Amino acid sequence: MDVSQSILLLIALVAANLPFVAERIFFVVQPTTGKKNLGWRFAELVTLYFLVGIAGYLLESRLGTPHQQHWEFYAITACLFLVFAYPGFVVRYLWNTRGR
Repeated sequence: MDVSQSILLLIALVAANLPFVAERIFFVVQPTTGKKNLGWRFAELVTLYFLVGIAGYLLESRLGTPHQQHWEFYAITACLFLVFAYPGFVVRYLWNTRGR
């Protein structure tokens, strides 16, 4: 695995967990209720998926001619991004701590 691929996977791992860390909508707007709901977190997750995809495409185009991708590629990378987001989801919604 190339160093650039490792860096891209690390960026994807961090980006997939960002919606579950921050309480601001798209890291800018504070929600009126004080907490983001799951719908906003999902919208941020989809947006970050496309941003990481664009970063990967730009990285690939700098190395040479980008390969043409079909729907299977996007289905697999979306599932991988959801797997990357699982630790943030567990900490935010499933981890039961006292006093929380």
